[in-house]
Amino acid sequence: MFRYDPKSLKADEFIHDGEILDTLAYAEANKRNVELIDSLLEKARPKKTENGTVCAGLTHREASVLLACDLPDKIQEIYRIAKEIKLAFYGNRIVMFAPLYLSNYCVNSCVYCPYHMQNKHIARKKLTQEEVRAEVIALQDMGHKRLAIEAGEHPVYSPIEYILECIKTIYSVNHKNGAIRRVNVNIAATTVENYRKLKEAGIGTYILFQETYHKESYLQLHPAGPKHDYNYHTEAMDRAMEGGIDDVGLGVLFGLETYKYEFAGLLMHAEHLEAVHGVGPHTISVPRVKRADDIDPDVFDNSIPDEMFEKIIACIRLAVPYTGMIISTRESEELRGRVLDMGISQISGASRTSVGGYTEEERPHDSEQFDVSDQRTLDEVVRWLMECGHIPSFCTACYREGRTGDRFMSLCKTGQIQNCCHPNALMTLTEYLVDYASEETKELGFKLIEQELQKIPNEKARAIAAQNVEDIKNSNRRDFRF
Repeated sequence: MFRYDPKSLKADEFIHDGEILDTLAYAEANKRNVELIDSLLEKARPKKTENGTVCAGLTHREASVLLACDLPDKIQEIYRIAKEIKLAFYGNRIVMFAPLYLSNYCVNSCVYCPYHMQNKHIARKKLTQEEVRAEVIALQDMGHKRLAIEAGEHPVYSPIEYILECIKTIYSVNHKNGAIRRVNVNIAATTVENYRKLKEAGIGTYILFQETYHKESYLQLHPAGPKHDYNYHTEAMDRAMEGGIDDVGLGVLFGLETYKYEFAGLLMHAEHLEAVHGVGPHTISVPRVKRADDIDPDVFDNSIPDEMFEKIIACIRLAVPYTGMIISTRESEELRGRVLDMGISQISGASRTSVGGYTEEERPHDSEQFDVSDQRTLDEVVRWLMECGHIPSFCTACYREGRTGDRFMSLCKTGQIQNCCHPNALMTLTEYLVDYASEETKELGFKLIEQELQKIPNEKARAIAAQNVEDIKNSNRRDFRF
């Protein structure tokens, strides 16, 4: 008989169906319990101490109560606190990245993904190393410094050796002032040995979406292929951490199962990582099912409206205040703009979700994994962020300075990360403006940098950052970092 145990290494015990159902019943029973809701809001609110700002965070059960709450004034308070937490730990910085699709050959039968092996008419492609190099140069010419590589699961077309070779190629490309400084990896669950190889290759974060935590639904949605094994997939992050990868990224595909169930399961997974490994997820992604080659999102009956999606993001931020949150170009410009203040700290820009898409002048659609809603250029996204009061950041310093895993979390929890991240964001934004930006974006960006330099609290750090900004503007020097 299974029992709920966040310290267990068995998926059925740390993602326990009975615990989730009890949580949802508790949340429903207390969704208008004003006394309890007020106490949870107070617990979640960031508090200043002698050592900086701290946040208690919320358990999966506590956060589920807030998600179920339908009292308008309390919902607005959730949004206000989410914004307070976001500003306290991430400031007004938004980290930029782009996905890079290496291969869409796949042996799985995932019913929500056009790469499933039964799809006989989608254009199948695998990049050669020369094509990887060309894609990287195209991304560097936009100004990107951080990539998330993606590949279908296939033992012949995308074995671990191919992934490792691609990572080596990506890091080797230096074009003009361009260089990819961090490669995050989103590939299928694998072995401890293979995770060690990825760590040795110098990856940043290992990302794996659960898709759904509801085991029965999971098995139906993955009818064939290695991904059908729910336990092996769900326990992947433990193997990754055993293999030395201390930055891992979680995510569910909202719309496959009821959002309340997924929300609780996602937070339970985060609690499990904290309980077992002493550090929770580095990032949480919140994709929704979108239209693709032979995929109609309307066939899934668990879609969620934008208003509830925004509330989910805010409640995740209250639950895991120190975890980065990612939203992709699956979502529209309008929605992405609204959720930036609710907890999102990373967004993709100018994404192409087809294999080899960046070297094509026109956006190819015949091998896309999903429709891209926000199709603006990177320059347009950067300018839009600054117009909205955010700092687009191309920083990769923490990863390259060894501030990962529990070292990153300890700095974040004490607020000390601000002394690194704010100046690093301004210096990497300066690089982007000088090397890639349009004149309109440059003018706006340099004004923003001058204003934001004054907000660096440490006088010595402020002076160094200001000098580095000038050096980037007036010389060919790059890659300063705190």
